[in-house]
Amino acid sequence: MTAIRLLVVDDDPLVRAGLSLMLGGAEDVEIVGEAADGGEVEALVDRTGADVVLMDIRMPVVDGLTATERLRARADAPQIIVLTTFHADDPVLRALRAGAAGFVLKDTPPAEILDAVRRVAAGDPVLSPAVTRQLMDRAAGGVADTRRTRARERVGTLNDREREVAVAVGRGLANAAIAAELYMSVATVKTHVSRILAKLDLGNRVQIALLAHDAGLLEEYQEGGGRSRGSGP
Repeated sequence: MTAIRLLVVDDDPLVRAGLSLMLGGAEDVEIVGEAADGGEVEALVDRTGADVVLMDIRMPVVDGLTATERLRARADAPQIIVLTTFHADDPVLRALRAGAAGFVLKDTPPAEILDAVRRVAAGDPVLSPAVTRQLMDRAAGGVADTRRTRARERVGTLNDREREVAVAVGRGLANAAIAAELYMSVATVKTHVSRILAKLDLGNRVQIALLAHDAGLLEEYQEGGGRSRGSGP
């Protein structure tokens, strides 16, 4: 079994020590490095080949937001989980738009943080449907007309089936639930998600969800009584 290479980034040495102690004991996780500032992260990723980065948002020199944007712009970007004390604020939304795979609160139980690391390493986002709705409601409140227009242009490249899957992802559904609702196999759902990511040049499912909300697809779904526009009977 290949261990998940994990990098812990936080300006508080006690937080770093606690996370390393809690997570480093798992057989399938290896703590390959720690950093106290976002400016150290890229060099550490190059040196350690980290698969996942636990990234604090607020750091004094280079914050986690800037570090996330820099990392996710790379072709070999690791997965990033944002560490925060807030359920949903503007920096978290910006980190998710930049390609972070999700976020966990700093007071989250160790077992749940470990589960988040495993899920993100496997390619799954760390956002429950409830948290997704909370974030999207916050995002929707600040959607400018220009963002809505750009988002609608981008989702306009999707065919009807891909659009339905994008809406389901935006609603926070997992692949199995999407498959059951849309009468397709889980493998087919994964194929559609991969095609959506490629067509829209997105990094993960969280970004699909954000774009779906920006474009108003969730509003259309709700207005249509739980049916995506373009769906069949």
